[in-house]
Amino acid sequence: MNINSAFNSGVEGFQKATETANQAAADIARSVGYNPEEPTIGQQENDNIGEQNNASGDLADLNKSIVETRVAEYQAKASANVIKTADENLGTLLDVSV
Repeated sequence: MNINSAFNSGVEGFQKATETANQAAADIARSVGYNPEEPTIGQQENDNIGEQNNASGDLADLNKSIVETRVAEYQAKASANVIKTADENLGTLLDVSV
């Protein structure tokens, strides 16, 4: 039977949160029409992209991606708390045994 340590669980959770956030950010950039090779500045371009998104139904995908970034944020915070608690427990165990 394989038992993972709390540190490993926290790190795995943090890595998963990072992957989720990166994917959601890429989806958001794609849905708003961001192209790093052709940066554009101006309200007219933003208006055109907004009209394209509404017309193609990408607004639901954009909302989903935004929610996924928030989920990834909370997952990262929870994983950081797991790592912090594991660190505190390890410190307590070392203090008791020394």
